[in-house]
Amino acid sequence: MRAFQLVIGTLLLLSTLSVRAEVPIAGVEPSSRPAEAPVLEWVQHDNTWYQRALTGLQPPYPPSLNFLDNQGDWYTPFTRPGMRGRYDIRKWHQ
Repeated sequence: MRAFQLVIGTLLLLSTLSVRAEVPIAGVEPSSRPAEAPVLEWVQHDNTWYQRALTGLQPPYPPSLNFLDNQGDWYTPFTRPGMRGRYDIRKWHQ
């Protein structure tokens, strides 16, 4: 019982201490980005990524798909399966 009280007391003490991290938090204020926030310099997609992104499409690919060369690692619905059935025009679900 004494050990339990000691642990609880220690946790309460630690919770009252103000420990502030020096790591910038991006996105706290949407209109600005901290100057020291990390920035991705480049993203390199391999052939597997391109094959998946071009699922259901046949060469020659139209120039409108050149956006894939600049696609970062953020979410895009173009590289993921969508709806099933008659809406699955790229045959993701076969």
